[in-house]
Parts: sequence; C-alpha cells; structure tokens
Amino acid sequence: MNQETQELSKQQLKSQETQELSKQQLKSQETKGKIFRAAKHILQKKGYEQLSIKNICEEAGVSNGSFYHHFKTKDDLLSYYIEEQPSIDPNLLDTPANPDEAKQAIIYVYLNYVHYCQKLGVEFMANYYTPKNQSLNPLTRTERPYPIITVSDYLKKAADAGIVSLSASLEDIATDIRMIVIGNVFEWCLKNGEADFEGNMRRSLETYLNGCLKTESQ
Repeated sequence: MNQETQELSKQQLKSQETQELSKQQLKSQETKGKIFRAAKHILQKKGYEQLSIKNICEEAGVSNGSFYHHFKTKDDLLSYYIEEQPSIDPNLLDTPANPDEAKQAIIYVYLNYVHYCQKLGVEFMANYYTPKNQSLNPLTRTERPYPIITVSDYLKKAADAGIVSLSASLEDIATDIRMIVIGNVFEWCLKNGEADFEGNMRRSLETYLNGCLKTESQ
C-alpha cells in the first residue's frame, strides 16, 4: 500500500469515526430530550412530589441505567435544562459607556431569562422553584453553575473602568439581584402566569440598580 493510499484510508477512517460520533451525540441528545419531556409532563400534571426517577423513566420509556448515564439526580436533570438556556453571556458584553448603559445591559440579560422561563411554562417553573430543589441552593452547588446568570464580572469591568461606582460589594449586589429575579419568578408562578413578568422584572431591577450604580462623581 503506497503512501497516498494510506492517507486516503486514514481520512476515510477518520470520517467514519466522526459520523459514528455524530450519531452517538444525536442519540444522546434525543434520549436527554425524551427524559426531560417526561419530567416536564410529570411536573406539570402531578408536581415535584411525584417527580421520581422511576416515574420519569416509565414516562420516557427508558431504563434507569439510561437515566443515570445522562444525569445524576432528578434535580441534575432539571438544572441541565435551566442552565442550557439560550442565555446572554454578560462577560461578552462591551464595557458600558455610562451607568445607564450598564443598567440596561444587565436588565437585558435577565429579561432573556424571563423569556426562557415563559418558554418552559409556568407549571414547570412553579414546580422547579421549590425549596426542596437543592439545585437552587448556591451553597450546595459545586459541579454545575448556578442557574441564574451572575453579572459580577460585568459590573467589575465597569467599575474598574471608572464607569460606575458601586454602593455595595460585588457579592452583595449579585446576591440581591438573584433574590430579585427569584422573587419575580415566584410572583409570576403564584399568579399562574397572569403577572406582568417582563414589566415587573424590568421595573424592580431598574429601581435596585438606580440605587447601587452611581457615576464616580456621585
């Protein structure tokens, strides 16, 4: 076998391996989607209390082994889909030109989260945001990022550039924003989706940010 033939065989083998990997990845995504749809259906119809791995697997028509191949726990499953939201990465935003631009950018990030919550549906979110769901506890989360995006790095960039002056620590501001976001989600869920989710989120964040983001001269 000459060198040219050997190179062609290597390319064909690599192409075949890539195709096989793509098929495996596609199958994995399909299985994940099937498991999540089953969990979402149980949450909507029966609530978090009935969301057991056994019930999820029966609803999805998959084995327990298949579930554990993709997820560690039911909360891990729910967190995966919250975290995989088509989010806006605050770290990729340009440094703001002024405090108002910084506020609007932060609000824009969290309004994107509002739209994703609306896409998942009020029934799903109402059952996801329960004290029993430990994936919401930032103190116990070690492997996955917290499901609500933080803007700490973005604010630090703006502060370091002298664009804004912070009235509290970055950690405190991030905590306050997280509580504002969770509060608005709860309000929306309590009113069964009838609350002005987007308007309330915008107004509460704007009110808070007006108080904690100042120009250097203020």
